[in-house]
Amino acid sequence: MSDRSELEPKKFDIDKVSTTPVGPAREGSFLEQAKGFWVTLRNVGRPRITVEYPEVKAPTEERFHGRHQLNRHPDGLEKCVGCELCAWACPADAIYVEGADNTDAERFSPGERYGKVYQINYLRCIFCGLCIEACPTRALTMTNEYELADRTRDKLIFEKEDLLAPLRSGMLQPPHPMYPGTDEGDYYRGKVTEAHSAQVNNQEAK
Repeated sequence: MSDRSELEPKKFDIDKVSTTPVGPAREGSFLEQAKGFWVTLRNVGRPRITVEYPEVKAPTEERFHGRHQLNRHPDGLEKCVGCELCAWACPADAIYVEGADNTDAERFSPGERYGKVYQINYLRCIFCGLCIEACPTRALTMTNEYELADRTRDKLIFEKEDLLAPLRSGMLQPPHPMYPGTDEGDYYRGKVTEAHSAQVNNQEAK
């Protein structure tokens, strides 16, 4: 067992501590001063890289990590299958997914399941892109949109409706059945290129 005196803090006599006086700052030589001015002078003729934001917006890089997007198949069905792998991969716990089963009456994606609830909390998201790498169906990608600031916290929690890609030409708003004569694999092999007339008629019948 160690001596108790070894655990007590040591006391120092301030008067016996040696110090070194600090003199006034030395003025640099003309050569040293010229080196400092050269940094400024060599940038005088260079073009400015700043822009008058928000009036002028600089283009983002091709692989910029911006707002997320939930993609669709060419006929309009959603690519998300509600597997929750993106939520598990997120290091900031910013994604919440709740999957549900497709039915013959209401089908939102090819296969058995779809993402019924999908939320991304942009107050937590660090835009690392790990969720994109984890997605097995390429349902989740990142856009170049970066203007996400808002006045309230709840508006920065994006719901599925905020993240879904818009309907393009040839697409049909789910729920609707799969393209006739196809299975889930045909969708991911790119054999479905647009909505079929039977899908349109089925939706109109509802």
